[in-house]
Amino acid sequence: MREVYINKIAAFFPNEAVDNDNIENVLGMVDGNPSLVKRIVLKSNKIKTRYYAIDPQTGETTHSNAQMAAEAIKNLQKDGFDTDSTELLVCGTTTPDQLLPGHALMVHGETDLSPMEVLSVAGICLSGLSALKYAYISIKAGEVQSAITTGSENVSASMRGRNFEPEVQSKVEMVKRNKELTFEKDFLRWMLSDGAGAIGVSNKPNSDSLSLKINRIFVRSYASQMETCMYSGCEKLKDGTTRGYREYLPEEWLTKSIFAVKQDVKLLNDNVLYYTVYKPLEEMLEHNMFKPEEIDWFLPHYSSGYFRDKLYEMIKKVGCDIPQEKWFTNLATKGNTGSASIYIILEELFSSGMLKKGEKLLCYIPESGRFSTSFMLLEVV
Repeated sequence: MREVYINKIAAFFPNEAVDNDNIENVLGMVDGNPSLVKRIVLKSNKIKTRYYAIDPQTGETTHSNAQMAAEAIKNLQKDGFDTDSTELLVCGTTTPDQLLPGHALMVHGETDLSPMEVLSVAGICLSGLSALKYAYISIKAGEVQSAITTGSENVSASMRGRNFEPEVQSKVEMVKRNKELTFEKDFLRWMLSDGAGAIGVSNKPNSDSLSLKINRIFVRSYASQMETCMYSGCEKLKDGTTRGYREYLPEEWLTKSIFAVKQDVKLLNDNVLYYTVYKPLEEMLEHNMFKPEEIDWFLPHYSSGYFRDKLYEMIKKVGCDIPQEKWFTNLATKGNTGSASIYIILEELFSSGMLKKGEKLLCYIPESGRFSTSFMLLEVV
C-alpha cells in the first residue's frame, strides 16, 4: 500500500471579514426586527469575525458555493500544486447550490482542470473530511497518484433575514412575540458562515518543503443509536423522526422555513461530546491507534467556543489528555464554516511556519447531523 501525503493546502474567503456588530447589516433582519438571541449566541460561541458571500451594499450573492471551491483550487494552483497531473476531484459540502447536478461537477465546471474522475460527498461537517478520505483511499490503493479535495460552504444564502419573513408573517403567535424566529432556526444564523478550502494530495512528499503524511482517517457514525440533531429540508417531529420536504406543499416550504438549517440544541448539548469524542477515542485508544503523549498539535473543529473547555474535560476523561497549549484553532477569526473548517484550520497552521519535521497532528471533526465523527492522524515530513 502506498503512503499518502498532503502537499498543499489553500483557503478562500468571500469579501471582507464581518464583525459581530455588522452581521445583521449583511444578513438582514427578520421582518425588520433585530434578533433577541443574537447577543446570547455570540457571547457563547466566541466568534469575533466571519465571512459571507453577500455584497453588504446590495444584499446580493457574490459567490456561489461552487465558485468558492473553485477559487480555493485556484489558490492551490498558485501555491504550486501540480493540477495538470491530478486524476481525481472530490468535493464535500453541506450546502450545494442545487439538488442536481452534483456539487463536485459544478466545481469542476468552474475550473480549468482537465477531464478526470469527479465525486460529490454529501453530509455536514464531515463531508469535507470524507472527501479527503476517498482521495486517501484511492491513492493508497494505487487507483490514482494525485487528487484534489475540497470542503466549502455558502450557508449565508439561506440565512438571509428575508428568507424567514413568510414564516413569521404567517404565525399569529409569533406576531405576539415580536415575530421572533424559533430558537432552533435563529440559533444557527449566528453560528455559521462561508468559506472554502482545498487540499492537494499525492503519493509523493514535497521535495523542497514540508508535507503532511496521512497516517489514518478514522470515521464513525452513531446514527443507529441517536435521532437527528441538525437538519434541513425536513421538519423534526415530536417522536424524534423527520418528515422530508416532499411531504409538504410548496407553500409550506416557505411558511415553515423547511429549507432553513435547524439544530436541536438540547440534544446537541446533552450528547455531542460523548458520541463524537468519548466513544470514538475510547475505541481508538483501545486499539492502540495512537498515543496521546506523542501528539504535538491538536486541531479541533468545535462549532462554538462554548464547547472548548467541555471538550478538554471529555478527552481527559477518556484518557487522552492533550494540553490546550497544543491546540490550534481559528474559529474566532474565520468562523464555523462547516465542511471547510478543518481545511481552513489546517491551511493556517501549515502556512504558519510553526510546524517541524517529525511532529504529529490529531484533527477532530464532529458532525451533529445524526452524531458522527472523525479523527485524522497526520505526521510532518
